[in-house]
Amino acid sequence: MDAVYIEYNFEVTPKEPATEILVAQLGFVGFESFVETEKGVTAYIQKTDWNNAILEGIYILSSGEFDIQYNYTEVAQTNWNAEWEKNFKPIQVDGLVSIRAPFHEDAKLEYDIVIEPKMSFGTGHHETTHMMVQHLLDLDLEKKKVLDMGCGTGILAIFAEMKGAYPIDAIDIDRWCYENSIENADRNKCKHISVYEGDVALLNNKNYDVIIANINRNILLADMKAYSNCLHENGILLLSGFYEEDIPMINEEVSKYGFTFQRKIERNNWVALKYRK
Repeated sequence: MDAVYIEYNFEVTPKEPATEILVAQLGFVGFESFVETEKGVTAYIQKTDWNNAILEGIYILSSGEFDIQYNYTEVAQTNWNAEWEKNFKPIQVDGLVSIRAPFHEDAKLEYDIVIEPKMSFGTGHHETTHMMVQHLLDLDLEKKKVLDMGCGTGILAIFAEMKGAYPIDAIDIDRWCYENSIENADRNKCKHISVYEGDVALLNNKNYDVIIANINRNILLADMKAYSNCLHENGILLLSGFYEEDIPMINEEVSKYGFTFQRKIERNNWVALKYRK
């Protein structure tokens, strides 16, 4: 029997950073999957985890800082998957990387990443994922030990393996992302990716040559010391999940740990930064 979900459609003004805050708060009360839309975000929660008062604890809806309108409806999982298939379009990055679903044709580029379009973050469509792929394209990852922190669908870990990295750890605090990353690593025939469910506490006694962290500004700032502690000397730190105006705050924090800025990629005011330790 197919699971039944409650689908909420939120229209958010201004869209950023309100959408990011809203998603974080919805995740805290049990929403398990999200799709960014032109006007805001669509969020899903299983009907068995839902109740009429589910949004009462969502502070941003009553804060008065943003205009957020919403409606909700019940949807069967079969319809939900069909909606993904209708809206998920293949993309290409710099003419070298194809990111597609299993039902799309292979574009015959140098790298072909197949992602099942479930609700985990990281299909390549969001600016931050796209930019992180660009950063990884520019790196020599052969035999490099890599961490994908906040792995979402596992797309960046998968791409790192395609570029010769191993071993690779992929970590996400979200159960849905953890399971989806395992599925996608298997789908891309990856042999060197270990997926873990958890947070920065899992980094104790770990060490890496490259750390990829596409999360959000506050988590990045809080976890910077842990990244520094487990990154080898001359290691590479790739950060995204924040905006151009957040760069001074990020730079101030990374400078505490001896990182040197190397490169910035910008896309629609989102940025992805490269540092060397």
